[in-house]
Amino acid sequence: MLNSLKDKTILLGITGGIAAYKAATLTSMLVKKGAKVHVIMTDSAKQFITELTLQTLSKQRVYSDTFQERDPASVSHIDLADAADLVLVAPATANMIAKMAHGLADDMLSTTLLATTAPIMVAPAMNVHMYQHPAVLSNIELLASRGVQFIEPGSGLLACGYVGKGRLEEPEEIVRVVEAFFARQAEAAAGPLAGRKVVVTAGGTVERIDPVRYISNDSSGKMGFALARAAQAMGAEVTLVAARTDEAPPQNPGIKVIRVQSAQEMYEAVTGVWDGCDMLIKAAAVADYRPKEAAPSKLKKSGDTMTLELIKTKDILETLGSTKQQQLLIGFAAETGGAEAYAREKLARKNCDLIVANDVGTPGAGFGLDTNIVSIYDKDGLVLELPLLSKDEVAKQLLTLAVKRLPGAE
Repeated sequence: MLNSLKDKTILLGITGGIAAYKAATLTSMLVKKGAKVHVIMTDSAKQFITELTLQTLSKQRVYSDTFQERDPASVSHIDLADAADLVLVAPATANMIAKMAHGLADDMLSTTLLATTAPIMVAPAMNVHMYQHPAVLSNIELLASRGVQFIEPGSGLLACGYVGKGRLEEPEEIVRVVEAFFARQAEAAAGPLAGRKVVVTAGGTVERIDPVRYISNDSSGKMGFALARAAQAMGAEVTLVAARTDEAPPQNPGIKVIRVQSAQEMYEAVTGVWDGCDMLIKAAAVADYRPKEAAPSKLKKSGDTMTLELIKTKDILETLGSTKQQQLLIGFAAETGGAEAYAREKLARKNCDLIVANDVGTPGAGFGLDTNIVSIYDKDGLVLELPLLSKDEVAKQLLTLAVKRLPGAE
C-alpha cells in the first residue's frame, strides 16, 4: 500500500497529562513512516516528558514558548501553522479542548491552533468523569461541528485509579487513523470532482409560530448528508446547508457546514454561495408556507379553534433555476403518489438539470431511513432508476451521473 505519510508535515501538539509519555512513541512512529514532525509542547506537558526527548525523536526543534523567536525573519507559530498538512493534538487535555472551543490563545500551541488552516485532529486523554462532564462534551461537540476530527479515547485502567473511558488511544491506532486520513485525501484529490465546489442542502426547515411551536416536516437530513460525504470523497469542496436534522452533520474535513432554521435563512445561505459553485443539490425539504406573524411569546389557548394565517415562502429552487448560468442544478421531489409526473413538471418549471423523485410512501424510501428508492429524470425523461439502496450508495450513483454533465467534464 502506498505510504500516505511520506513527506507530510505534521504538527504534533502535546498537552499536560500523564499520557504525554506516549507522544514519544507516536513521534517516532510518524517519523519512521516518512512524516516531518514539528512538536509544540505546553508548559504542563514538559512536567511529564522533556523537550530533548521529542527533539531527538523528531529530529526537529521543539517549540513551547511563543516569545522565544530565534529567527528574526519569521514568526514561529505562523510558520508552523502555515506549513502543516495536519495538526494533531495528542494527548489533548480538557483544558486545551476548552481553549480550542472558545478561541483562547495564551500559549504557543493554542495560538498556533487559531492560526492554522490545516485539518485538526484531536486525541483526548483525561479522567473518565472529566471526559463525561457536560462542559467537556459540549466543547467536543462544538469543535466537531467546525470540522475538528476526534480520535476517541480507549477504555481501561486510568492513571488516577479509575477504570473507564479516557485513556489516550494507543500510538499505533492514532497513526493508523492519520494514515487513513491522508489516504482519503489523496483519493479525493484524484477524484472526478477535484477542484469543484458543490453545495448540498439537507433537513427540514422550521417556521416559527411562537417561541415554543413551529411548522416543519419529517425530513431527517440523511440523504443530504450522504450526498455531502460522497461529494467530498470524490474531491469536491463541499458546503452543506443544514436545517433541522435527526442527527449531527458530517464532521469530515472538506465539508463546510452552515446551520439554518427557516426557509428564509436557507434562501439567504444558499444564494450567498450560489454564484461560486459548480453544482447545487437541493435535498432539503423547505416549507412552502410560513406563519404570517410569529408571536413574540407563547400563544395561550383560547376557544375551541385557532386560525393561523400562512404566507408563501421564497421558492429557493425556482430562484436558482431562473438565475442559473454554468451551474448544474439538481432538485428532489418527495411525493406520496404520482412521483414521475410531479417530478417532471417540477424539473421543467424550476429549470433543473436533474430531478430525483422518490415516493416516500413506499417501504424503504420514507423519511428518517438509511435507504431510498429513487428515479432520476432530465428534460428528456427517465435517466436512471435505482432500486432499494443505502442512501450513501444512492448519493454515489447520483453524483457519478451528475459529474458527467458538468461543464468541461470529459
